[in-house]
Amino acid sequence: MARLGNKRMENDVATKFWYLYVLLCSDGTYYTGITTDTKRRLHEHNKTKRGAKYTRVRRPVRMVYVEGPYASRGISQSAEYRFRKLNRKQKEEVINAALQP
Repeated sequence: MARLGNKRMENDVATKFWYLYVLLCSDGTYYTGITTDTKRRLHEHNKTKRGAKYTRVRRPVRMVYVEGPYASRGISQSAEYRFRKLNRKQKEEVINAALQP
């Protein structure tokens, strides 16, 4: 493990946290993904070719749910898999519960 000033770095790369996110597409469908930067990823889905093929034809999209942080990509992928297996009503229950104060 290398040191850079007062910051501990592992192989000169800062530790990143992963997030599960859910987008609401313009056609009313949901898209689920994972990322280390939700703001950047939303921009990519709405404005660039780096967004998913699924969302490119369903723009604009808006982020309606974020879950995390997760310590690794693998853990966030497991959460994404579990979320994707939910039916639409269950997904909406999770999203709406997160919106409650």
